[in-house]
Amino acid sequence: MLLPRLLPLLLLSEGQAAVLRLGLRGTPRGEVSPAFLSLTLDASLARDPRYVALLSNPKLRALATALSPGFLRFGGTETDFLIFDPNKDSTSEERIIWQLQACGSRPVFAAVEKLLLAQWPSQEKLILEEHNWKKHKNTTITRNTLDILYSFANCSGFHLIFGLNALLRKAGLQWDSSNAQALLDYCASRRYNISWELGNEPNSFRKKSGVYIDGFQLGQDFVHLRHLLSNYTLYRHSKLYGPDVGQPRKHTQRLLRSFLKSGGKVIDSVTWHHYYVNGRSATKEDFLSPKVLDTFATAVHEVLEIVDGTVPYKKVWLGETSSAYGGGAPRLSNTYIAGFMWLDKLGLSARQGIDVVMRQVFFGAGTYHLVDANFEPLPDYWLSLLYKKLVGTKVLQVDLTGADERKLRVYLHCTNPLHPKYREGDVTLFALNLYNVTQHLQLPNHLSSKHVDQYLLLPHGKANILSRSIELNGRVLQMVDDKTLPELIEKPLGPGSILGLPAFSYGFYVIKNTKAIACI
Repeated sequence: MLLPRLLPLLLLSEGQAAVLRLGLRGTPRGEVSPAFLSLTLDASLARDPRYVALLSNPKLRALATALSPGFLRFGGTETDFLIFDPNKDSTSEERIIWQLQACGSRPVFAAVEKLLLAQWPSQEKLILEEHNWKKHKNTTITRNTLDILYSFANCSGFHLIFGLNALLRKAGLQWDSSNAQALLDYCASRRYNISWELGNEPNSFRKKSGVYIDGFQLGQDFVHLRHLLSNYTLYRHSKLYGPDVGQPRKHTQRLLRSFLKSGGKVIDSVTWHHYYVNGRSATKEDFLSPKVLDTFATAVHEVLEIVDGTVPYKKVWLGETSSAYGGGAPRLSNTYIAGFMWLDKLGLSARQGIDVVMRQVFFGAGTYHLVDANFEPLPDYWLSLLYKKLVGTKVLQVDLTGADERKLRVYLHCTNPLHPKYREGDVTLFALNLYNVTQHLQLPNHLSSKHVDQYLLLPHGKANILSRSIELNGRVLQMVDDKTLPELIEKPLGPGSILGLPAFSYGFYVIKNTKAIACI
């Protein structure tokens, strides 16, 4: 095996020179799933099942399709308060959008949708208040709720992962699987290809419901679920993920370790959740703080250490993640500034060996969504779209010397081989500049003849980094119409060009015709 050769990339900044070193030879340092950037829908959307009907909106589906392929996880706190009733009639709104046979069709729904959107702010307030008060009520979901969810995922090019209620318990605290069986019976009858989870953040069950389930029992519950799935021809080999624990604090670490020893063999990937800050108290400074961003790498290390010590070689996923918990930080999580946390998390996750990252949420309550209640894509949506289009699964080594790596954060991948403009061997560099001055990058002599395509993302409008609008190479990104996304137009840079990254900005650079051995 050839040892990786690190090729220098010179970085110039305000009178000083720093050096990047790029690993272009030998083997990649890692590789992630083709579904690396995946999405979630929070189960709170079904708190009132009428609102699930909004998933039929053609603009929402077009925006989701552009981020495919991937997983779509339906989970969250409300997972453990949803009761499936196969005999209950669906709502009138759900019945109106019965449309499983044709993904492209859309029934007359405009008037109903307009009414739901007018009522959504009140519903959103209720969802967030219940979450903050930790007062949760059981909600009945119908067959049509499942139909709409599956239709949305399937028609948008996503694989649905459905979270089953883990708080349904028998007297001895064993999981009561009877409701799950009814749900599985229905999904199997519809031939729905679904993967499964059981419960959400079991480390907080006591806080949510007064019921404490230890890791060993939870592991046995997953063994029980795996056995239940084996009774269905369709689900005998379906994937099972868990345990979806929260931040790896000491209590949670103990629960995760115990769970993996008890039931780790029956799951296909280990899932955990991460948020940087509390949405109710987060500040603008938090979103730009290298110290805050660095806490994620520590958390990843702690989780991987537990997994390696109990079920080595098992894939690890971020089953739910965003900037700030509690629904996001108002006027921060839905603006340009949130991109620093999101892009850095994507870069660090791939570098440290996380196989899939599931973004909370695609659409729903709070401010950490990718698409708002008017079906308008927010800055993190466009950032996600560019990442999907430009960044491949192979992770390369990149090191920075002579500058503060915590304030100028750089990541390197092979370019996405499915991109029509690029070829095998091209590489994509993406960078975040947390300095309050422009940083400049210049390719060394060895690569000075290479052309580079720049995809620089900057805020649009007077709100600056708190803007909900974003520019790509100076052009505002917005939908052409309800079904058409704009073209993501690069800015070609000639050989020897200096790459400028303005203060508090982020962007992607595709270095063309690199012929990186690690990418071939």
